[in-house]
Amino acid sequence: MISQHLVRATVVTVVFGGFAALANAQGRPDESSLRASAAPMPPSVPKMASPPISKEMRGDIFMARKMFMEAIDTFRECPPSPVVENKIGIAFHQMMQLDLAKKSYERAIKLDSKYPEAINNLGTVYYSQRNYGKSIRCYKKALKLNPNMPSFWVNLGTSYFSKHDFKRAVPCYDKAMALDPEVFEHHSQYGTTLEERSVEDRAKFHLYLAKSYAQRGDKDKAILYLRKAMEEGLKDRKKIPEMPEFASLKTDAAFKDLLVQDPKPL
Repeated sequence: MISQHLVRATVVTVVFGGFAALANAQGRPDESSLRASAAPMPPSVPKMASPPISKEMRGDIFMARKMFMEAIDTFRECPPSPVVENKIGIAFHQMMQLDLAKKSYERAIKLDSKYPEAINNLGTVYYSQRNYGKSIRCYKKALKLNPNMPSFWVNLGTSYFSKHDFKRAVPCYDKAMALDPEVFEHHSQYGTTLEERSVEDRAKFHLYLAKSYAQRGDKDKAILYLRKAMEEGLKDRKKIPEMPEFASLKTDAAFKDLLVQDPKPL
């Protein structure tokens, strides 16, 4: 009988949380420990309610997930505003429905004629249609409203670049890089501004970037973009060592290796 009582005491100790103090030398529970274990538990702290998600925020989530039609439907449930119309335009733009994107950007501009992001984005539609004259006018107008937006300068430079007007393109790119040295490293994003990168002569474009990064002392990016230019069929590559922009790289081992490798067009 004693041994059975001890077994029961051991089982009870485990059930109540494994407190060793529940058994004394005779195998009986300690009364103070039992009273403490029997004390009522403190009330649970109520969870804070999550703030409600607005329709616009929900639309942004759909955009981030690349669910563009769902985003458009959600944005259309929001009160009319230039920001929402601009986002609808970007969603159509991502699906390459340029006519619908253009109408949305124009509605955004009608609601706010001084909304630079929508004006810039309208310019990207004209650029996609190879109407560089109109895209340049849009980018210039956007820059008058916000001259400190690097992506606007990139877009203006790209329009000039596509017209082979390199004398005007280069200062635009220089201005963009002065505002944001990493401007060409950013990936596409679904915010309120679109940035155009689809230049036709990519070899010459990447050569320009290589020169710019070399002049700024960023050796790694200079070599990266120089390799891209060579892989895209850069002509007159024998002139690279004599280009003044690469003077600081002449003794660099990675630069020398790249010239020896002479990457062929992909």
